[in-house]
Amino acid sequence: MSIQAQKQGDSDPKQNLLLASLAPADYEVLMRGAKVVTLKFRKRLYRQEAPIDFVYFPITCMVSLLVTTNSQISMEMATVGREGVVGSSELIQRQGAMGLSIIQLPGTAVRIDRDAFQKVMTSRPYLQDLMHRHLFALMRQVLFGAACNRMHTMEERCARWLLMTHDRAAQDVFPLTQEFLSHMLGVRRATVNVATGMLKKAGFIRYVRGRVTLIDRNGLESASCGCYQATIQAYKSILPGAA
Repeated sequence: MSIQAQKQGDSDPKQNLLLASLAPADYEVLMRGAKVVTLKFRKRLYRQEAPIDFVYFPITCMVSLLVTTNSQISMEMATVGREGVVGSSELIQRQGAMGLSIIQLPGTAVRIDRDAFQKVMTSRPYLQDLMHRHLFALMRQVLFGAACNRMHTMEERCARWLLMTHDRAAQDVFPLTQEFLSHMLGVRRATVNVATGMLKKAGFIRYVRGRVTLIDRNGLESASCGCYQATIQAYKSILPGAA
């Protein structure tokens, strides 16, 4: 399975793999309270520990989940694209937002009011089970990311992050500033510049004026650590029938 997006219409809710996996009856009930919305770059969906008002199923956008310390330093915990959902994990646990959720790739998403989502989830066993399995996959991504930050080189970490972004971007060119990437990886911009420079020199990417062009996908995968494939496998386990 690949989680790479397909260009089949930016407003089709079934571009989201979780929604596409639902039985017709579950899908129909859930979508009664749904709305497709367009989300701009850097829009904040939730602040850390704030109440969850809406659940978002990304269609073409990508959400970064950041953790912020007392010193206001942010670092990415995970990313969520069309393979997942944002906000459901906190509702399952009856908690506020686990981190700052911000749009990293602009695009569309299905938005559902918190109360409407909880009502449907409690009455639909398969949907409830699917949300719990998604939470497991998300936690696996967080754990692999934490291990990756500790054990692997900046070049490997950068390659892993670019691959995850490319999977969700629906195209080989996507916006990315060094400042934003430094926040995602929790390092200084100068360190990011060195890592992206090595990937550029190897011919895997082109990086000009805040835009990344992926040139050699296989090469970029060879530069990444095993955490990328491990994360993909975690999502395959909850969506075995997805293409």
